[in-house]
Amino acid sequence: MLGFLKNIFGGKSVDYAELVKNGAQIIDVRTPAEFNGGHVKGAKNFPLQSLSQNLGKINKNKPVITCCASGARSAAAKSILQNSGFTEVYNGGGWMSLKNKLS
Repeated sequence: MLGFLKNIFGGKSVDYAELVKNGAQIIDVRTPAEFNGGHVKGAKNFPLQSLSQNLGKINKNKPVITCCASGARSAAAKSILQNSGFTEVYNGGGWMSLKNKLS
């Protein structure tokens, strides 16, 4: 059923572990306090409200995976990055879920 819904709505399965293995950058857009409470190993913390000012610190030539607490801010971050010329951007959703997918 889930596969059927993904086909209807255009969702596709993403192998996040493979993306990271191949050099993807993980951008966590939560607040510094949230980030310091736990995060995906290797993630960079650019809070959503300051993401636009930190675009130069993100490599446009490598895939980007955004994450946050639940997936809402990371979806907004994905849009910001795509509107800024990043071509390969994935919404990793909540950081704990993403961390589990990378294990």
